[in-house]
Amino acid sequence: MLHLEIVTPEKKVFSDKVVDVYLPGADGEIGVLDLHAALVTALAPGELRYQKDGTSHELAIGSGFAEVADDKVIILTDMALGEEEIDEAAAQAAIERAEEELKNIDHSENLEDLAHLQAVIAQNLAKIKLKRKRRH
Repeated sequence: MLHLEIVTPEKKVFSDKVVDVYLPGADGEIGVLDLHAALVTALAPGELRYQKDGTSHELAIGSGFAEVADDKVIILTDMALGEEEIDEAAAQAAIERAEEELKNIDHSENLEDLAHLQAVIAQNLAKIKLKRKRRH
């Protein structure tokens, strides 16, 4: 068993024993099982899955970092939402606003704004993907 902690700037979202964890790493999905080698990795917005008491649970997460050490997985992320917390229409509207703003900025001059808008799009796509997956 692994101890999983998921922490956002606002609160500790989850802290309990789980069987496994699947993370959206910056270079692809990472699976973590009991006795996994220690590592620290960047996270990309996407779906985090874990199994507890024979049930699979999913969260849409934002950017952040994961640390695996001594049968403990710590996730530090700027967003962690369950399907029931996601407003699909609001997420779609946020994507549309960000895409419109992307059209109107100078990509060579406003690198910080560009990165922010790309992050907004990635986070909201993660929300929509999870919401639609759970619906089907």
